[in-house]
Amino acid sequence: MTIGVGGKTPEQALATLENMTQGVEPIALSEFKARIAKAQQLMAEQNIDAMYLNAGTNLYYFTGLRWYPSERMVGAILPANGELEFIAPAFELDTLKGFMQITGEVNTWQEDESPYALFATVVNRMGLNHNRVAVDEAAAFFIANGVDKALTNVEVINASCVSAKCRQIKSAAELALLQRAKDMTLAVHIAAASILREGITTQEVEAFIHQAHIKVGAPKGSYFCIVLFGEDSAYPHGVMSPKALELNDTVLIDTGCQLEGYNSDITRTYVYGEPSERQRELWQYEQDAQLAAFAAAQIGTPCSEVDRAARTVLEQAGFGPGYDVPGLPHRTGHGVGLDIHEWPYLVLNDHTPLAAGMCFSNEPMLCVPGEFGVRHEDHFYMAADGPKWFTKPAKSIDDPFDLADN
Repeated sequence: MTIGVGGKTPEQALATLENMTQGVEPIALSEFKARIAKAQQLMAEQNIDAMYLNAGTNLYYFTGLRWYPSERMVGAILPANGELEFIAPAFELDTLKGFMQITGEVNTWQEDESPYALFATVVNRMGLNHNRVAVDEAAAFFIANGVDKALTNVEVINASCVSAKCRQIKSAAELALLQRAKDMTLAVHIAAASILREGITTQEVEAFIHQAHIKVGAPKGSYFCIVLFGEDSAYPHGVMSPKALELNDTVLIDTGCQLEGYNSDITRTYVYGEPSERQRELWQYEQDAQLAAFAAAQIGTPCSEVDRAARTVLEQAGFGPGYDVPGLPHRTGHGVGLDIHEWPYLVLNDHTPLAAGMCFSNEPMLCVPGEFGVRHEDHFYMAADGPKWFTKPAKSIDDPFDLADN
Protein backbone atom coordinates (compact mmCIF):
# COMPACT_ATOMS: atom_id res chain seq x y z
CA MET A 1 0.00 0.00 0.00
CA THR A 2 1.26 3.49 -0.85
CA ILE A 3 2.73 5.12 2.27
CA GLY A 4 0.26 7.47 3.94
CA VAL A 5 -2.72 6.27 1.92
CA GLY A 6 -5.56 4.71 3.90
CA GLY A 7 -5.71 3.38 7.44
CA LYS A 8 -7.51 6.17 9.31
CA THR A 9 -11.09 7.13 9.93
CA PRO A 10 -12.15 10.68 9.05
CA GLU A 11 -12.35 11.45 12.76
CA GLN A 12 -8.80 10.23 13.36
CA ALA A 13 -7.50 12.20 10.39
CA LEU A 14 -9.22 15.42 11.46
CA ALA A 15 -7.71 15.02 14.93
CA THR A 16 -4.22 15.29 13.39
CA LEU A 17 -4.96 18.80 12.09
CA GLU A 18 -4.84 22.10 13.93
CA ASN A 19 -5.39 25.76 13.14
CA MET A 20 -2.40 26.96 11.11
CA THR A 21 -3.23 30.68 10.91
CA GLN A 22 -1.42 31.88 14.03
CA GLY A 23 0.63 34.98 13.29
CA VAL A 24 -0.97 35.63 9.92
CA GLU A 25 -0.74 39.31 8.99
CA PRO A 26 -3.36 40.82 6.65
CA ILE A 27 -2.29 43.34 4.03
CA ALA A 28 -1.49 46.64 5.75
CA LEU A 29 -3.12 49.97 4.89
CA SER A 30 0.27 51.31 3.81
CA GLU A 31 0.50 48.59 1.16
CA PHE A 32 -2.92 49.46 -0.29
CA LYS A 33 -1.75 53.08 -0.55
CA ALA A 34 1.47 52.00 -2.27
CA ARG A 35 -0.54 49.96 -4.78
CA ILE A 36 -2.64 53.01 -5.64
CA ALA A 37 0.51 55.09 -6.13
CA LYS A 38 1.99 52.48 -8.46
CA ALA A 39 -1.25 52.28 -10.46
CA GLN A 40 -1.35 56.06 -10.83
CA GLN A 41 2.23 56.05 -12.06
CA LEU A 42 1.40 53.45 -14.70
CA MET A 43 -1.73 55.36 -15.71
CA ALA A 44 0.27 58.56 -16.17
CA GLU A 45 2.83 56.71 -18.31
CA GLN A 46 0.03 55.39 -20.56
CA ASN A 47 -2.00 58.61 -20.74
CA ILE A 48 -4.95 57.06 -18.90
CA ASP A 49 -7.16 59.61 -17.16
CA ALA A 50 -8.98 57.25 -14.80
CA MET A 51 -9.41 53.57 -13.99
CA TYR A 52 -12.64 51.94 -12.84
CA LEU A 53 -12.22 49.12 -10.29
CA ASN A 54 -15.29 46.92 -10.13
CA ALA A 55 -16.42 44.97 -7.08
CA GLY A 56 -14.19 41.92 -6.84
CA THR A 57 -10.49 41.23 -6.56
CA ASN A 58 -9.26 44.40 -8.28
CA LEU A 59 -11.33 46.58 -5.97
CA TYR A 60 -9.93 44.72 -2.96
CA TYR A 61 -6.35 44.74 -4.26
CA PHE A 62 -6.18 48.50 -4.61
CA THR A 63 -8.54 49.72 -1.89
CA GLY A 64 -8.93 46.95 0.70
CA LEU A 65 -12.70 47.01 0.17
CA ARG A 66 -14.26 43.54 -0.06
CA TRP A 67 -17.42 43.64 -2.15
CA TYR A 68 -18.75 41.02 -4.48
CA PRO A 69 -19.92 41.84 -8.01
CA SER A 70 -23.64 41.80 -8.76
CA GLU A 71 -26.13 43.35 -11.16
CA ARG A 72 -25.55 46.76 -9.51
CA MET A 73 -22.51 48.90 -10.24
CA VAL A 74 -20.30 49.12 -7.15
CA GLY A 75 -16.68 50.12 -7.43
CA ALA A 76 -14.00 52.76 -7.25
CA ILE A 77 -12.80 55.41 -9.68
CA LEU A 78 -9.07 56.02 -9.50
CA PRO A 79 -7.82 59.13 -11.35
CA ALA A 80 -4.26 59.35 -12.64
CA ASN A 81 -3.91 62.35 -10.34
CA GLY A 82 -5.95 63.01 -7.25
CA GLU A 83 -7.96 61.09 -4.70
CA LEU A 84 -9.84 57.84 -5.17
CA GLU A 85 -13.64 58.03 -5.19
CA PHE A 86 -16.31 55.34 -4.97
CA ILE A 87 -19.58 54.73 -6.81
CA ALA A 88 -22.43 52.73 -5.29
CA PRO A 89 -26.22 52.50 -4.86
CA ALA A 90 -27.45 55.05 -2.31
CA PHE A 91 -28.97 52.37 -0.08
CA GLU A 92 -25.54 50.70 0.28
CA LEU A 93 -23.76 53.88 1.44
CA ASP A 94 -23.50 53.13 5.15
CA THR A 95 -22.64 49.48 4.59
CA LEU A 96 -19.95 50.42 2.07
CA LYS A 97 -18.37 52.88 4.49
CA GLY A 98 -18.20 50.16 7.11
CA PHE A 99 -16.05 47.99 4.84
CA MET A 100 -13.70 50.76 3.66
CA GLN A 101 -9.98 50.74 4.38
CA ILE A 102 -8.94 53.40 1.88
CA THR A 103 -11.55 56.11 2.35
CA GLY A 104 -12.92 58.44 -0.28
CA GLU A 105 -15.98 60.30 -1.44
CA VAL A 106 -18.87 57.98 -2.32
CA ASN A 107 -20.94 58.97 -5.33
CA THR A 108 -24.38 57.38 -5.05
CA TRP A 109 -27.20 56.62 -7.46
CA GLN A 110 -30.82 55.74 -6.80
CA GLU A 111 -32.42 52.58 -8.16
CA ASP A 112 -34.17 54.45 -10.99
CA GLU A 113 -31.05 56.39 -12.00
CA SER A 114 -28.18 55.46 -14.33
CA PRO A 115 -24.91 54.65 -12.55
CA TYR A 116 -23.14 55.07 -15.90
CA ALA A 117 -24.30 58.67 -16.28
CA LEU A 118 -23.06 59.27 -12.73
CA PHE A 119 -19.76 57.62 -13.59
CA ALA A 120 -19.34 59.93 -16.59
CA THR A 121 -20.10 62.98 -14.42
CA VAL A 122 -17.48 61.98 -11.86
CA VAL A 123 -14.79 61.20 -14.43
CA ASN A 124 -15.39 64.48 -16.26
CA ARG A 125 -15.17 66.35 -12.95
CA MET A 126 -11.86 64.65 -12.25
CA GLY A 127 -10.52 66.03 -15.54
CA LEU A 128 -9.95 64.29 -18.86
CA ASN A 129 -6.59 65.30 -20.30
CA HIS A 130 -6.10 62.47 -22.76
CA ASN A 131 -9.66 61.12 -23.03
CA ARG A 132 -8.72 57.56 -22.06
CA VAL A 133 -10.53 55.61 -19.34
CA ALA A 134 -9.62 52.07 -18.30
CA VAL A 135 -12.34 49.67 -17.14
CA ASP A 136 -11.69 46.68 -14.89
CA GLU A 137 -11.11 43.67 -17.14
CA ALA A 138 -13.21 41.52 -14.80
CA ALA A 139 -16.24 43.82 -14.95
CA ALA A 140 -19.33 42.29 -16.55
CA PHE A 141 -20.06 43.33 -20.13
CA PHE A 142 -23.12 45.33 -19.10
CA ILE A 143 -20.93 47.57 -16.93
CA ALA A 144 -18.21 48.08 -19.53
CA ASN A 145 -20.87 48.68 -22.18
CA GLY A 146 -22.73 51.13 -19.96
CA VAL A 147 -19.56 53.10 -19.27
CA ASP A 148 -18.62 53.12 -22.95
CA LYS A 149 -22.00 54.50 -23.99
CA ALA A 150 -22.03 57.14 -21.23
CA LEU A 151 -18.60 58.54 -22.07
CA THR A 152 -18.67 60.54 -25.30
CA ASN A 153 -15.46 61.11 -27.26
CA VAL A 154 -13.58 59.00 -24.74
CA GLU A 155 -11.57 55.85 -25.48
CA VAL A 156 -12.53 53.04 -23.10
CA ILE A 157 -9.74 50.47 -22.72
CA ASN A 158 -8.99 47.29 -20.79
CA ALA A 159 -7.58 48.11 -17.34
CA SER A 160 -5.34 45.01 -17.30
CA CYS A 161 -2.57 47.19 -18.73
CA VAL A 162 -2.46 48.65 -15.21
CA SER A 163 -3.99 46.03 -12.91
CA ALA A 164 -2.03 43.07 -14.25
CA LYS A 165 1.27 44.94 -14.16
CA CYS A 166 0.65 45.73 -10.50
CA ARG A 167 -0.80 42.44 -9.34
CA GLN A 168 1.57 40.03 -11.07
CA ILE A 169 4.46 41.18 -8.84
CA LYS A 170 3.77 40.01 -5.29
CA SER A 171 5.03 41.78 -2.19
CA ALA A 172 6.65 40.05 0.78
CA ALA A 173 3.30 40.24 2.61
CA GLU A 174 1.50 38.57 -0.28
CA LEU A 175 4.14 35.85 -0.55
CA ALA A 176 3.73 35.11 3.16
CA LEU A 177 -0.05 34.72 2.81
CA LEU A 178 0.34 32.51 -0.26
CA GLN A 179 2.91 30.36 1.55
CA ARG A 180 0.67 29.82 4.56
CA ALA A 181 -2.38 29.00 2.43
CA LYS A 182 -0.39 26.36 0.54
CA ASP A 183 1.02 24.91 3.77
CA MET A 184 -2.57 24.55 4.98
CA THR A 185 -3.73 22.75 1.84
CA LEU A 186 -0.76 20.39 1.83
CA ALA A 187 -1.63 19.36 5.40
CA VAL A 188 -5.20 18.73 4.23
CA HIS A 189 -3.91 16.58 1.35
CA ILE A 190 -1.98 14.38 3.76
CA ALA A 191 -5.04 13.95 5.96
CA ALA A 192 -7.31 13.22 2.99
CA ALA A 193 -5.02 10.49 1.67
CA SER A 194 -5.15 8.74 5.03
CA ILE A 195 -8.95 8.22 4.99
CA LEU A 196 -9.14 6.45 1.62
CA ARG A 197 -10.70 2.98 1.55
CA GLU A 198 -12.25 0.75 -1.04
CA GLY A 199 -15.71 1.96 -1.95
CA ILE A 200 -15.30 5.52 -0.67
CA THR A 201 -16.97 8.03 -2.98
CA THR A 202 -15.54 11.24 -4.33
CA GLN A 203 -18.30 13.14 -2.51
CA GLU A 204 -17.19 11.68 0.83
CA VAL A 205 -13.60 12.73 0.20
CA GLU A 206 -14.65 16.21 -0.93
CA ALA A 207 -16.74 16.66 2.23
CA PHE A 208 -13.79 15.61 4.38
CA ILE A 209 -11.44 18.00 2.58
CA HIS A 210 -13.88 20.87 3.17
CA GLN A 211 -14.00 20.07 6.90
CA ALA A 212 -10.23 19.70 7.01
CA HIS A 213 -9.67 23.10 5.43
CA ILE A 214 -11.91 24.65 8.09
CA LYS A 215 -9.93 22.80 10.78
CA VAL A 216 -6.59 24.27 9.58
CA GLY A 217 -8.07 27.77 9.59
CA ALA A 218 -9.67 28.51 6.23
CA PRO A 219 -12.96 30.18 7.31
CA LYS A 220 -14.90 29.10 4.23
CA GLY A 221 -13.32 25.67 3.89
CA SER A 222 -12.32 24.49 0.43
CA TYR A 223 -12.32 27.14 -2.27
CA PHE A 224 -12.68 24.26 -4.75
CA CYS A 225 -12.13 20.50 -4.78
CA ILE A 226 -11.66 17.88 -7.51
CA VAL A 227 -11.42 14.20 -6.52
CA LEU A 228 -11.02 11.55 -9.24
CA PHE A 229 -10.36 7.80 -9.18
CA GLY A 230 -9.14 5.39 -11.86
CA GLU A 231 -9.86 6.27 -15.49
CA ASP A 232 -11.72 9.41 -14.38
CA SER A 233 -8.34 10.93 -13.48
CA ALA A 234 -7.54 11.28 -17.20
CA TYR A 235 -9.99 14.20 -17.46
CA PRO A 236 -8.47 17.37 -15.94
CA HIS A 237 -11.66 18.79 -14.44
CA GLY A 238 -13.53 15.56 -13.84
CA VAL A 239 -16.48 13.64 -15.23
CA MET A 240 -20.25 13.83 -14.84
CA SER A 241 -20.60 10.62 -12.79
CA PRO A 242 -17.37 9.95 -10.86
CA LYS A 243 -16.65 6.40 -9.79
CA ALA A 244 -16.00 5.12 -6.27
CA LEU A 245 -12.52 3.99 -5.26
CA GLU A 246 -11.25 0.53 -6.12
CA LEU A 247 -8.03 -1.22 -5.15
CA ASN A 248 -5.04 -0.11 -7.27
CA ASP A 249 -6.90 2.90 -8.70
CA THR A 250 -5.00 6.05 -9.55
CA VAL A 251 -6.13 8.82 -7.16
CA LEU A 252 -6.05 12.48 -8.25
CA ILE A 253 -7.00 15.19 -5.75
CA ASP A 254 -6.83 18.90 -6.62
CA THR A 255 -7.94 21.38 -3.97
CA GLY A 256 -7.25 24.73 -2.35
CA CYS A 257 -8.43 27.35 0.09
CA GLN A 258 -8.21 31.10 0.61
CA LEU A 259 -6.38 32.98 3.33
CA GLU A 260 -7.04 36.73 3.47
CA GLY A 261 -8.23 36.27 -0.12
CA TYR A 262 -5.02 34.60 -1.35
CA ASN A 263 -5.29 31.17 -2.94
CA SER A 264 -3.70 27.78 -2.56
CA ASP A 265 -4.07 25.20 -5.33
CA ILE A 266 -2.27 21.86 -4.99
CA THR A 267 -2.74 18.53 -6.77
CA ARG A 268 -1.43 15.15 -5.70
CA THR A 269 -1.63 11.92 -7.71
CA TYR A 270 -0.84 8.49 -6.25
CA VAL A 271 -2.20 4.96 -6.17
CA TYR A 272 -4.54 3.36 -3.67
CA GLY A 273 -2.83 -0.03 -3.41
CA GLU A 274 0.21 -1.17 -5.37
CA PRO A 275 1.24 0.87 -8.44
CA SER A 276 1.57 -0.99 -11.71
CA GLU A 277 4.58 -0.50 -13.97
CA ARG A 278 2.42 1.68 -16.24
CA GLN A 279 1.35 3.87 -13.32
CA ARG A 280 4.96 4.19 -12.19
CA GLU A 281 6.12 5.09 -15.70
CA LEU A 282 3.54 7.83 -16.29
CA TRP A 283 3.88 9.19 -12.76
CA GLN A 284 7.60 9.69 -13.32
CA TYR A 285 7.17 11.23 -16.80
CA GLU A 286 4.83 13.76 -15.22
CA GLN A 287 7.28 14.64 -12.47
CA ASP A 288 10.10 14.95 -14.99
CA ALA A 289 7.99 17.45 -16.93
CA GLN A 290 7.17 19.39 -13.77
CA LEU A 291 10.84 19.59 -12.77
CA ALA A 292 11.86 20.62 -16.29
CA ALA A 293 9.40 23.50 -16.15
CA PHE A 294 10.80 24.59 -12.78
CA ALA A 295 14.38 24.47 -14.06
CA ALA A 296 13.43 26.58 -17.09
CA ALA A 297 11.82 29.29 -14.96
CA GLN A 298 14.66 31.79 -14.71
CA ILE A 299 14.57 35.58 -14.43
CA GLY A 300 14.04 37.11 -17.87
CA THR A 301 12.95 33.85 -19.51
CA PRO A 302 9.62 34.15 -21.37
CA CYS A 303 6.70 32.29 -19.80
CA SER A 304 6.31 30.39 -23.05
CA GLU A 305 9.67 28.69 -22.58
CA VAL A 306 8.60 27.21 -19.25
CA ASP A 307 5.62 25.60 -20.95
CA ARG A 308 7.85 24.42 -23.79
CA ALA A 309 10.28 22.75 -21.39
CA ALA A 310 7.55 20.62 -19.79
CA ARG A 311 5.91 19.82 -23.13
CA THR A 312 9.24 18.72 -24.65
CA VAL A 313 9.79 16.13 -21.90
CA LEU A 314 6.41 14.55 -22.56
CA GLU A 315 6.78 14.68 -26.34
CA GLN A 316 10.16 12.94 -26.09
CA ALA A 317 8.42 10.21 -24.09
CA GLY A 318 6.03 9.68 -27.00
CA PHE A 319 3.07 11.84 -25.96
CA GLY A 320 1.37 14.67 -27.81
CA PRO A 321 2.63 16.37 -29.89
CA GLY A 322 1.54 19.81 -28.81
CA TYR A 323 -1.76 19.78 -26.97
CA ASP A 324 -2.87 16.39 -28.34
CA VAL A 325 -3.79 13.56 -26.01
CA PRO A 326 -2.44 11.21 -24.84
CA GLY A 327 -0.29 14.08 -23.59
CA LEU A 328 -0.51 17.53 -22.03
CA PRO A 329 -3.75 19.18 -23.26
CA HIS A 330 -3.53 22.48 -21.36
CA ARG A 331 -0.99 25.10 -20.29
CA THR A 332 1.75 24.16 -17.85
CA GLY A 333 0.71 26.74 -15.27
CA HIS A 334 -1.03 29.94 -14.29
CA GLY A 335 -0.32 32.94 -12.14
CA VAL A 336 -1.94 32.91 -8.72
CA GLY A 337 -2.81 35.48 -6.07
CA LEU A 338 -6.20 36.97 -5.17
CA ASP A 339 -7.54 35.12 -8.21
CA ILE A 340 -6.76 31.46 -8.43
CA HIS A 341 -5.95 31.94 -12.13
CA GLU A 342 -4.33 35.27 -12.99
CA TRP A 343 -1.55 36.77 -15.08
CA PRO A 344 0.82 35.78 -16.46
CA TYR A 345 0.39 32.24 -17.80
CA LEU A 346 2.88 29.47 -18.51
CA VAL A 347 1.62 28.79 -22.02
CA LEU A 348 3.20 28.92 -25.48
CA ASN A 349 1.60 32.21 -26.51
CA ASP A 350 2.49 34.19 -23.36
CA HIS A 351 5.92 35.74 -23.82
CA THR A 352 5.96 37.78 -20.61
CA PRO A 353 9.52 37.75 -19.17
CA LEU A 354 9.69 36.17 -15.73
CA ALA A 355 10.41 38.69 -12.97
CA ALA A 356 11.00 38.55 -9.24
CA GLY A 357 7.70 38.44 -7.35
CA MET A 358 5.74 36.47 -9.95
CA CYS A 359 3.93 33.36 -8.65
CA PHE A 360 2.81 30.33 -10.65
CA SER A 361 1.28 26.90 -10.52
CA ASN A 362 3.40 24.18 -12.15
CA GLU A 363 1.07 21.42 -13.37
CA PRO A 364 1.88 19.92 -16.79
CA MET A 365 -0.77 17.19 -16.52
CA LEU A 366 -0.30 13.95 -18.43
CA CYS A 367 -3.71 12.71 -19.68
CA VAL A 368 -4.19 9.23 -21.15
CA PRO A 369 -7.92 8.76 -21.86
CA GLY A 370 -9.03 5.18 -21.36
CA GLU A 371 -6.31 4.59 -18.75
CA PHE A 372 -5.70 7.35 -16.18
CA GLY A 373 -4.10 10.74 -15.72
CA VAL A 374 -1.32 12.16 -13.56
CA ARG A 375 -1.15 15.75 -12.37
CA HIS A 376 1.53 16.99 -10.02
CA GLU A 377 0.73 20.57 -9.06
CA ASP A 378 2.91 22.67 -6.83
CA HIS A 379 3.41 26.42 -6.90
CA PHE A 380 6.59 28.45 -7.07
CA TYR A 381 7.54 32.10 -6.93
CA MET A 382 10.32 33.95 -8.67
CA ALA A 383 13.05 35.25 -6.38
CA ALA A 384 15.88 37.47 -7.61
CA ASP A 385 18.06 34.37 -8.09
CA GLY A 386 15.43 32.13 -9.69
CA PRO A 387 12.42 29.96 -8.83
CA LYS A 388 11.57 28.86 -5.29
CA TRP A 389 8.98 26.24 -4.38
CA PHE A 390 6.11 27.12 -2.08
CA THR A 391 5.56 23.38 -1.60
CA LYS A 392 8.03 20.69 -2.57
CA PRO A 393 6.98 18.23 -5.29
CA ALA A 394 5.75 14.77 -4.33
CA LYS A 395 8.63 12.53 -3.24
CA SER A 396 7.72 9.34 -5.11
CA ILE A 397 4.74 7.30 -6.22
CA ASP A 398 5.29 4.99 -3.22
CA ASP A 399 5.75 7.82 -0.70
CA PRO A 400 4.09 10.92 -2.19
CA PHE A 401 4.09 12.91 1.09
CA ASP A 402 7.59 11.94 2.24
CA LEU A 403 6.28 10.16 5.33
CA ALA A 404 8.58 7.10 5.38
CA ASP A 405 10.97 8.52 7.94
CA ASN A 406 8.35 10.40 9.98
